[in-house]
Amino acid sequence: MLPKRTIATLIVASLSAGCAVGPDYVRPGVPMPERFQGQAAVDHRQATASADLATWWTGFGDSQLTRYVTLALDQNLDLAQAAARVAQARAGLGAANAALLPSGSVSGQAARVYQSVETPLGQVLNSRPGFDRYGNDYEANLSASWELDLFGGLRRGREAALAEYQASEAGAAATRLAVAAQTADIYITIRGLQTRLDVARRQVQTQQDLLSTVNLLYGKGLAAELQVRQAEGALAQVRASVPELQAGLDAAMNALDVMLGSQPGTHRAELVEAGHIPAAPQIGTTGSPGELLRRRPDLIVAERRLAASNARIGVAVAEYYPKLSLSGLIGSATSMASGNLFTGDASQAAGVLGLRWRLFDFGRINAQINQAKGQQAEMLAAYRLAALHATEDVEKAFSALVNREEQASVLAGGVDSLGRARAASFAAYQKGVVSLIEVLQADESLLRASDARAQAQTASALAAVDAFKALGGGWQPQVSDALANR
Repeated sequence: MLPKRTIATLIVASLSAGCAVGPDYVRPGVPMPERFQGQAAVDHRQATASADLATWWTGFGDSQLTRYVTLALDQNLDLAQAAARVAQARAGLGAANAALLPSGSVSGQAARVYQSVETPLGQVLNSRPGFDRYGNDYEANLSASWELDLFGGLRRGREAALAEYQASEAGAAATRLAVAAQTADIYITIRGLQTRLDVARRQVQTQQDLLSTVNLLYGKGLAAELQVRQAEGALAQVRASVPELQAGLDAAMNALDVMLGSQPGTHRAELVEAGHIPAAPQIGTTGSPGELLRRRPDLIVAERRLAASNARIGVAVAEYYPKLSLSGLIGSATSMASGNLFTGDASQAAGVLGLRWRLFDFGRINAQINQAKGQQAEMLAAYRLAALHATEDVEKAFSALVNREEQASVLAGGVDSLGRARAASFAAYQKGVVSLIEVLQADESLLRASDARAQAQTASALAAVDAFKALGGGWQPQVSDALANR
């Protein structure tokens, strides 16, 4: 049995050890510009509404868009998987916390034995007077053990588990952001395709009217057969664009249902009636690029994984040092009648001081430390690269938003002019001033400009979604107290 003074000294040393082997984590600095390059252009945009970063989808002023994003955040199965990963990481943190505490167990058994007299032991026992071949064995014990974390290996393991848990929470927030953005993307794409389909169908009607006019003139001998065939060919070209757009619309509607965690076709009836392409709202205060490090959940994930890899270096270094553990047992055991259990004569106790030291295994420990340092270097590079990509995402979205809106504005004026030009050419054709070729060319130009305008409007709205996502909008950076206070 160890002297009480020795045990007390070890316990005090373990509890008072404030330092742990391995490097202490310090969040690395990442060079960031003071202002986004496209910030000024975005600030000077003209928009009918503004959006708060936390609920940016409401800024588009489309009730269906808001409803679908809300449904996706409640029902999406990617979010269900992310929540399950958080639960797994929480369990890992609980195990790491438990490793720092004593463990105990209660055991007991009762046995009845019938001894053979043909075995060597049975023959010896049978030679004794009063030998009873039947025997009872009863035992009950309470045991406990505690690994003394003198050099901080277990504490470093807890640091790594805590960082991984925080990373999993931030990862769930990143998934939430991605789900909201993807749902908005699909909805805007649906409205864009519906607008383009409307343009194509109106052009089909226009071409049919033109063909009817040409056929009427041909019947009166005022138009050549060539003009009839030209009008038919132009009509066929416009009609051919409709199935392609319809296929894209069907795929987008099915994708939206999957994002909402429902079977394809569930919400199609709600979207049959075409709606306007949502207008991109004004992007509110975006802050400095450096604030992305605290706001974007994917950057928080990268930083927390870096912290975890740093702590694992300490776990590996701790293997250089001896590991001490305390174990104890108190209980009662008897082979007599059960009434003798828990009596003084049946009591038993043990105390053990354990030592484990990989004294001749330093080569493997060195390799493990080098591996941990390599992983930490990898995580550091990944964190810095993630920060660069984050800034790139914002700049790319800002540029696309501003330029696509300008393109849509220019095309709007072009569509108006081409519409008047088409009407003038058709009137001139009816008077015999111009040929059918001029009318068909005017129709084709109007169709292309109208379709390009719809695509530019869709692209500008999608760019706004990308900007909100790149800025880390769609969540409040308060995933857990540990994350907020780290």
